[in-house]
Amino acid sequence: MVEIMIDVVLPCLNEAAALSGVLSGLPRGYRAIVADNGSTDGSAQVALEHGALVVTVPQRGFGAAAHAGLLAATSDVVCFADADGSFALAQLPRVAGPVLSGDADLMLGRRRPGTRDAWPAHARLANAVLAWRMRSSLRVPIHDLGPMRAARRERLLALDLRDRRFGYPLEMIVAAARAGWRIAEVDVDYAPRAEGTRSKVTGTVLGTARAVRDMSKVLAR
Repeated sequence: MVEIMIDVVLPCLNEAAALSGVLSGLPRGYRAIVADNGSTDGSAQVALEHGALVVTVPQRGFGAAAHAGLLAATSDVVCFADADGSFALAQLPRVAGPVLSGDADLMLGRRRPGTRDAWPAHARLANAVLAWRMRSSLRVPIHDLGPMRAARRERLLALDLRDRRFGYPLEMIVAAARAGWRIAEVDVDYAPRAEGTRSKVTGTVLGTARAVRDMSKVLAR
C-alpha cells in the first residue's frame, strides 16, 4: 500500500470527459479529492471509479468547491489543480517539492502552453495584467496566477479565505503575500482542455470578464 502523502484538490463542474485521463496521471503518493460543484454529467461517478475522494459541494462557485476540497483534505501539504485535462498531474511534485522541503510557503505552477490554442489570448492577457498587479503592488515575484499550486493545509486555513467565486485563487495569493509568505513559481506544461469539455473561465471572453471582475473585487478590499 502506497502511503498517502499529499491531497490534490480538483474543483469540478461537468468534467467527466477529462477526469479519467486526469486521474490516471496522478503520481504515487498523491490522492485526488474531486470537489464536485453540481455536475450533471456523471463526473462524481467517474471520479469514484478512479479511486478519488468525492466531496459534494452544493454552493456554486469555484472558490466554494476549492475550499470544500481543502477542508476535506487531511495531508499536511495540499495541492490544487484544474480537472479539465490542461495540466499533467505527473508534474505535481515540481510544485509540491519546494513546499515539502521548506523552501517556499506557496508554490505556483507557471503555465507554459505547448500550443497556441491551449491558452486563449483574452485569458492570457487578463492573467498577465493581474500578475503584474501582484508584482507591482505586493512585490510578489510571479508571472502567472497558477491554478496548479501547493501549500501547507493548516496555514491555508489560517488565511481565512472568504471568496467563493473566481476570486478565490487570487485571494489566496494576496492573503499569503500580506502574511509574509515566501511565494514562488515553477514552469509546468499547459495543454488544451480535454475534448468534450468547456472552460468556465477562459473558454469565452464573458467567462474571463467574470473572473477578472471577481478578482478585481479581491484586490479592492
